[in-house]
Amino acid sequence: MRIVETGYQKEKTEFFGSKFCIGNGYYGYRGTLEEYTKDQLVACTLSEIFDDSGNGWREPVNVPNGLKCTLLCDGEELSVLTKEPVEHEQALDLKGGFHERRSVFVSKSGKRIEIKTERFASLKDLHLLVMKYAVIVDEKAELVWKSHFDCDIWDINGPHFYEQKQGEIHGIDVVASTTIQNKKKAAVGQFAVIREGEGKLLRENGEITVTSVLEKGKTLEIVKYVSVCKETDCVLPEVAAADICLDASEKGYQYWREEQEKLWKERYEHLGIEIIGDEEAQLAVYYSCYLLLCSAPFHTDTVAIPARGLSGQVYKGAMFWDTEIYMLPMFAFCEPEVARNLMNYRVKNLAGALKKAAEYDYQGAFFPWESQENGEDGCTHYNLTDIFTGRKMRTYFRDKQIHISADVVYGLWKYMMITGDYSLLFEGGAETILECARFFYSYSYYKKGKHRYEFLDVTGADEYHERINNDAYTNYMIDLSLKTALHVIEYLKKENPAYFEELLKKIDFPDAEQIIGEMAVELYLPQPNADGVIEQFDGYFKEEDLTIEELYSRIIKPNEYLGSPTGLAVHTQILKQADVVLLLSLLGDQFSSEIKEKNWKYYEPRTEHGSSLSTCIYALLAAQIGMTDWAYKYLMRAGRIDLDGDYKLYLGDLYIGGTHPAANGGTWMVTVQGFGGLTPLEEGVSIIPHLPEKWTQLSYCFYYGTGRYRVSITSEKITLEPLEGEHILKVTTETGTYTCKPTEKLEILRGDTK
Repeated sequence: MRIVETGYQKEKTEFFGSKFCIGNGYYGYRGTLEEYTKDQLVACTLSEIFDDSGNGWREPVNVPNGLKCTLLCDGEELSVLTKEPVEHEQALDLKGGFHERRSVFVSKSGKRIEIKTERFASLKDLHLLVMKYAVIVDEKAELVWKSHFDCDIWDINGPHFYEQKQGEIHGIDVVASTTIQNKKKAAVGQFAVIREGEGKLLRENGEITVTSVLEKGKTLEIVKYVSVCKETDCVLPEVAAADICLDASEKGYQYWREEQEKLWKERYEHLGIEIIGDEEAQLAVYYSCYLLLCSAPFHTDTVAIPARGLSGQVYKGAMFWDTEIYMLPMFAFCEPEVARNLMNYRVKNLAGALKKAAEYDYQGAFFPWESQENGEDGCTHYNLTDIFTGRKMRTYFRDKQIHISADVVYGLWKYMMITGDYSLLFEGGAETILECARFFYSYSYYKKGKHRYEFLDVTGADEYHERINNDAYTNYMIDLSLKTALHVIEYLKKENPAYFEELLKKIDFPDAEQIIGEMAVELYLPQPNADGVIEQFDGYFKEEDLTIEELYSRIIKPNEYLGSPTGLAVHTQILKQADVVLLLSLLGDQFSSEIKEKNWKYYEPRTEHGSSLSTCIYALLAAQIGMTDWAYKYLMRAGRIDLDGDYKLYLGDLYIGGTHPAANGGTWMVTVQGFGGLTPLEEGVSIIPHLPEKWTQLSYCFYYGTGRYRVSITSEKITLEPLEGEHILKVTTETGTYTCKPTEKLEILRGDTK
């Protein structure tokens, strides 16, 4: 599958940089052209290393660009920045994560010169970035190709290096950079070879030059190996960068390319998604999964997946609650080791959550809104600027979104349910869950007259309404957290009572079971009203009820922020994103299909979808209750968000461009858990599909416990094929409960059910 754009479109430079990005979890490289500079937002963004240059805005670092190069033909520079190509194509081949570019220029003397490049972020060696650069001429021409480190880096809030040193190690050019705040070191190496054609290669002062007199119809092909190393896993990044370039050149381009295809093929096989009858949806789903995999930490549990992946420094490169709610499901079902890394990142950073709770005079664990590599909150209290006055606005993302701690517990619960891996409990998971429960007890308000615990002054999933009381999503997720804590207590008391007693002593929470149990019984959970609708928060129904079009008609300036403290949506029923609908899609076993449908229909026309986290959730719930036409519409909005660029670039005056991992993960959720009907249960899985009309068959793969399975769904039957493991799987469908044995394919007739 290839994604292609034809014709040079200068106005889409920023968008294409995100659309055609490549990455391997260690770094991300934007989909920019080889002659581009920081003015065109070139970036090689690292995971794990963050820096504050002194302005209070901490973000991941971008390292020097090792792929910068220029081409001259008979002394004339051939670049889209200075000359319009007569033909141009930019593409992304999903088969191996290959970024491709083809440009044809006509020189002043009338010669036709074709440039073809290919690059990829290696999965075989995460430190390696490989590029092939080919030139073909229709007449004899003198070519000069130059490439060097571009140390003039694009940063949103930089610069981030106080020192950059260029040198040579083992005959390899290396630039070592040291961050300002924590003196962290990263190094980039470069090495080039002529792979095809005749030419002379010269290295001097960090610049590689290839000169060639190329005959008519001949090709000059250069391969450049760039290494990216950092002290998080390399003791001496400069030396490692040099060694990796040498190793890469010895193995050769074809070796790395073949390994790349093989490893991407394995990842796609773990997904196993096949949609027959709808090529557009197949592409959108696979592209979404590709983007999510590009940023996934296969190699470490020191970070999770940033809100904009590794497509740049947006949102400070921080990890949000998006991870547990939108991204974790795909990894738990398809790449369990990555799912463990994601959850272990939270567990390892419990100290940051304890510190944050104490900062606001609470007990327990208050997980960050914008979590960075140290587990501390990168969010400030004044996070946005009023575009009318230019003044910073006090926002409450940081200190009122208490649902983050509940989302973390939800993630741990889901991970354990799907994988059957409870070992994480003994490695800090149990402590994390109990500390989250203690935080909720510390934050709660007990209303004696009504004999119930309430949560006041919070912000829910809908960010347009801050400092509200009894947000439905928040309260129900806290309820899940408390019940999970009680289950964990029972499990520990049974499996390892000595560990449990020692844990209670360690965290000084001897009455944990009593406190959590009482609170779970008396926690206030908003119920559906006479019309079957759950009020999003206390007083929501009293807010102005208007259409989104009416709200938009009141906008004075583009990029106005519609939320708190003074935005147009604050005192209306207009939502930024799914809130009650999110609750119903995640905890659906607590509500009837009738309640789900009534709430979907009430909140859908009132939701602006001002966040990429929204459309996929409306699609998910719609699919779960059989509203397949609506579900498909919203699936395609979510799945194509990074293909079409239909998203907000600014939040007030804050740039928020880049890829959208939450929507990418949500697209998988809609496809597999919505249309495919896959739901994990305490024992086995439920598969109750609702296929869109045009889908004649949907297939996907998943892990459950120690087993791995492939599911194929048509209107007539569900076929379940065991692929790995000796696990006996209990499967519940719309027609009954069945047993899938490890050596037998299970076929379940569906009748005429779609």
